[in-house]
Amino acid sequence: MSEHDYWKIFPRMPRKVAIGDITIRDGFQHLEKFISTEAKIFYLEELIFAGCRYIEVTNLGNPFLMPQFRDAETLLAHLRSPRFRERCARKGIDIDKVCLTCITIREGAVDRAITLREKGIGPDRLLMMVSTEEQHHFANSGTTLPDYWKEAERSIKKCNDAGMKMCGTVSTIWGSPIGGATDLKDAVEFSKRWLEIGAHDIEHADHDGSASAAQVYRYFSMILDEMPDTRLHIAHFHETKRVASASVLAALQAGIDNFEATLGGMGGQPANFLDDCPVKGTGDYYYDDPRYVGLVTLEDTLVQIDEMGIEHGWDVDRVLWLGRQMEKTVGHRLRSEAAINGRTLKEGHMKFARPGLAKLKEKLKEKPGQKLPAGWGEKALLPERCRG
Repeated sequence: MSEHDYWKIFPRMPRKVAIGDITIRDGFQHLEKFISTEAKIFYLEELIFAGCRYIEVTNLGNPFLMPQFRDAETLLAHLRSPRFRERCARKGIDIDKVCLTCITIREGAVDRAITLREKGIGPDRLLMMVSTEEQHHFANSGTTLPDYWKEAERSIKKCNDAGMKMCGTVSTIWGSPIGGATDLKDAVEFSKRWLEIGAHDIEHADHDGSASAAQVYRYFSMILDEMPDTRLHIAHFHETKRVASASVLAALQAGIDNFEATLGGMGGQPANFLDDCPVKGTGDYYYDDPRYVGLVTLEDTLVQIDEMGIEHGWDVDRVLWLGRQMEKTVGHRLRSEAAINGRTLKEGHMKFARPGLAKLKEKLKEKPGQKLPAGWGEKALLPERCRG
C-alpha cells in the first residue's frame, strides 16, 4: 500500500512558512518606467497591512546606475515615521517586528545604510550577493569573487557593529545566463562561507530560472544536511520556464520554510532604460523577451501554499486585490493567474450554475445530492483484470 499522508512522505516539509515580499526593490528594478514615490509608499504600506513581515524596501546603491531607487531615503523615512507607526499600531501590527531590508551590493552602499541608521531611518537588514559563476558575479558587482569576499567580510563587520543584520545571497546555483552550467557543491560551500564571515542568513537564488524541481530538492537537501537550521535559509526563484511553482514545492518538500516573491512576478535584471532615457543598469539584458523575466508571483505562491494547508500569516484576498491594482500601476498585464482568476473556493461559484437541476432531479425521482443510480452498491466492485 502506498502512503497518502504528504507529511509522512516528506517529513521535513513545514506546516508554517514565512513569505517575504521584494516587489518594491527587485520587482521594480527591471521596469523601464519610474514608479512614483507615492505608489511605492502605498504598496509598502499595503503589503505590511496584508501580513508581510519581511520586506525589501529599496536599493541603496548608486542612483546613477539604477535611478528607480533615487527616492530610497524617502521610503525609509516614511516607514520609520511616527505617523506610520501609529497606523500600524491601530491595526494591531508591531512595526518593530517587520524586518526592513535594503540591497547593498557594494561597500559604499553599506556605508550609506550605516549613515541612515545613525539618522534613525536605516534598515534592519542589508543584502550582499555573490554568484558561483564569476562572469555573472562580475556583471553584477564589477569585481572578482576573491576581492568581493574580502569586501563582504569588511562590510558585515561594519553592518553588525551598527546593529544591522546581513543577508548573503548565493546566485547561479542551478546555472548562469552567462557562463552556463554550475556545480551545486560550489553553492553549498559559498553558503557556508557567508556564515563563516558573519552573515545572519542566506538567500539561495535562482536568478535566471535555471532550476528544475529535482535539482531544487537535491540542493536544499544538501544544504539542510550541513546547515539544518531552517531560519538560515531563504529560497528565491525566478520564473523563465513556467516551472517555478514546482521549484517552490520541491523546496517545501526538502524542508525550506522561508520564501520570497513579488506581486505579479515582476523583477529581474536592473533596467537599462528608464522613462525616455537609457541608463547604465548592469548592461545588456540576458533575455530578449520581457515576458520571461521575473520572480515567482506573490499571489500564486500564496494561493499554492494556502491551499496546501500551510500556515503563512497573509491576507490572501487582500494580496489578490493588490495584484490587480499593480497591473494598473505598471500599465500592463502581469504574470499572476490567481490575481485574475482568484483561488479555488470551497463554496464554488454558484452564480454560474444553470437553473433547473433541482426540478429535473425531482422529475427523475432522484434525491437531492444523489450521485449514483438507485440500486447500485455503496462501493464500486473492480473487475478482476483491474485489481493488479
